[in-house]
Formats: sequence, structure tokens, C-alpha cells
Amino acid sequence: MDFEVLILGTDPNAYYMARCCYEAYQKKAYVIGRSPLTFTTYSNILNVSYDENIWNEEGFLKLLNDFALEHQKDILLISSNETYTEFISKNKDKLPKNYVFNFPSVEIIKSLTNKENFYKTYENSSLVFPKTIYFNAKKDKIPEDLTYPVIIKPTNVVNYNHINFEGKKKIFKLNTYEELVKTIEAIKKSEYNDNLIMQEFIPGEDDALFDAVVYANSKGKVEFMSFAQIGLQERTSNMVGNAAVLINGFNTTLGDINKQVKNIKEFMESINYQGFAEVDMKYDYRDNTFKVLEINARQGRSSYYVAALGKNLVQVLVEDCFFKKEHKFELLTKEVMLSFVPKGIIKKYITNQKFKDEALKLWGKVVKPMDAPCDRNLKRFIVLRKRWLSYYKEYKNSYWRY
Repeated sequence: MDFEVLILGTDPNAYYMARCCYEAYQKKAYVIGRSPLTFTTYSNILNVSYDENIWNEEGFLKLLNDFALEHQKDILLISSNETYTEFISKNKDKLPKNYVFNFPSVEIIKSLTNKENFYKTYENSSLVFPKTIYFNAKKDKIPEDLTYPVIIKPTNVVNYNHINFEGKKKIFKLNTYEELVKTIEAIKKSEYNDNLIMQEFIPGEDDALFDAVVYANSKGKVEFMSFAQIGLQERTSNMVGNAAVLINGFNTTLGDINKQVKNIKEFMESINYQGFAEVDMKYDYRDNTFKVLEINARQGRSSYYVAALGKNLVQVLVEDCFFKKEHKFELLTKEVMLSFVPKGIIKKYITNQKFKDEALKLWGKVVKPMDAPCDRNLKRFIVLRKRWLSYYKEYKNSYWRY
């Protein structure tokens, strides 16, 4: 079958989806983003271009219409972030008919990406959430009876991603009332115009974090799910919350993974979810439950590890969207490790000794999403090695402390 693959975004997510395309079909995907990022620069396995107008809805639709006119064949459409996912779902009837994709409805996307909507809408579902307060920085009085540390994050991720202000972080972990006041004042002066989430900090370090990649087919049935323990998360202000090292099929907690898998599958099918999703969780030692922190309405930054589990992400979409193949549910239990960081970071910064020992044992077969053996380019090799070395500085100077 003759088709093209168009990936929107130039981040790690976009790169490994292009990698999946090349590994499955020896085909170069087209990648379009707002601006160059190192992850998709100097690559020999994709065709990349840039258009600043992609970040606004009108420009986005014009760009996709122009691309469809230029490529008169079926086009598999893939998004790497919430903004593009929402644009696609919202305007699916306006897009040329040769685009093929599998995304949830815009109503479901908004119910997941807006954190206030997420927690309120699904508070009686099969999922368990951390204790949460909804706060308007420009109207509400700061509570004085909070238990610290407290987590602060935006309810409206799409709106928050489009603005900048001094001291901006993806997630704020605040240890005192004074830190909270300072942070709220900074957000109040910014262009962010939606509510904030004030959330209890669940005790535990990075090894209490878990990642599940879910695929629900175009009929809303979950076909597979991974379940990975995170040993280390990213530590920069705009990346904290993203996995840096994880191992699928591994668990050093007392958490009942099968029960949580059942909960997630039941939830996703109950809302008729379609496409890839990433579920971020933290294990709560106090009551032995997995608390869901968020669900991304797309494959996540670290989701490439499911390809090493036998589920090439692009091939999964092709089989569903083009050939309508259906598969019985499968929990992916094989032990596979993914790492964005060098071995030295694992040795120095992973605090869970059992996890560290397992990670070092698996290092010889580690999955590195950005290092594709099929993508040989000297400039890219140098850029990636510089990126690896920069991790030593980032972890040393990290603002995130336990």
C-alpha cells in the first residue's frame, strides 16, 4: 500500500515516531514543526520542515490542506503534542479526506488535557487521584493550611504552553508558604488566564513513578498496555515529570499492577477513548494504590519502548487505520529498559538500589529513543553526545529536590 506519514512537531516524540516509520516500512516520514529542535535535526530518516503558523489553528489548517494537495495519496497523520491533537480532532471534518488518523473526540481530549476537568469529570471512575484543590491565582486567597510540599501545575496545559514568564516551570514543587506566595504572584502577572491545580505531594522519590502506554483501536477497544517503573525523571524546569529512565515489566513496590491495568483499561473503554495515550502515575505507599497524575491524549515522550516490546507505534496505527485489523487485549510484560541519559547518571542519581542494579544489568540492551542505528549522520552524532554530556550539569544543578 502506498501512503505517506505526516508527523506534527519536532520533539523527541516526533523523532521516535519517524524512527518507527522508517524501521517498519523503510519510509521517510514528513515532519513539520514550529521551529528546529535538536532531536529532529541532522536526521537521515525523516524529511523535516518548519512553519511558525502551525502553532495557531488557522495556519495549522492551511498547512495541512497544502500538504494534502501536494501529496495526492493517503496520509497517516500523527501528533506529538496536545495542541496539534486538539486541532486535528476539533477540525476533522474540515481536513482533506486523504488524511487517516485515530484520535479521541475533542470533548475527551479537553476533559483530559484540562486538569481541573480531568479530576472533576472522572472523580467517580475506576481511577484514583491525589487530593486536589482548584485555585484561581488572580481571584482566590492563598490557603494557609496546606501540607507541604505542595505541587502546583496549570489546569489548562495548552494555554500554559503558549506563554512565557520569568520562573516558569512545567510543575512547581514548593516546600513553604513563602515559596507558594512567590510562585502565585509570578503566575498572576503572566498571561496565563485559567485555574491552577494545588495538589498533595505523594511521598516517594522517582522510583514511585510509573508509566503506562495504552492503545485503543478505532472502535474504542484497548488492544495493549505497557506498565513501567520509572527510576529517574528529567530534572530541568520544563521537563520534570518526564521519564529519563524506566523499566517495563519491573516493580519494586507492593503495588498490584494487574489491578491497576484493569482499572485503566476499564476507564479508557468506558469513555470510548481512541488512539494512543500515556498514563502517568505515582505509587502511594500510604494506602498501596497507584494515583493517576495525568493522562496524555497521545503517545508520550518516552513511549518508544513499546516498539521494543513488539508494538511498532506506526505499524499499530497502519494496521488499525488502513487495514482495520483488530487484536485481543495484551499486557506487555517483557522486561525492557529505556534511557535518555548516560550510564553515569544512572549510577549517580538513581536512589533505589534494586532498580539501579537492574538498570545496570540491562544496560547492554538499553533502548535509546534518539539513537537509531539506521540514522547515521556525524553532525547528529555529535549533537546527541553533547546532549548526553549536558545531563551531568542538569542533574547537578536541578531545582527538583526530595
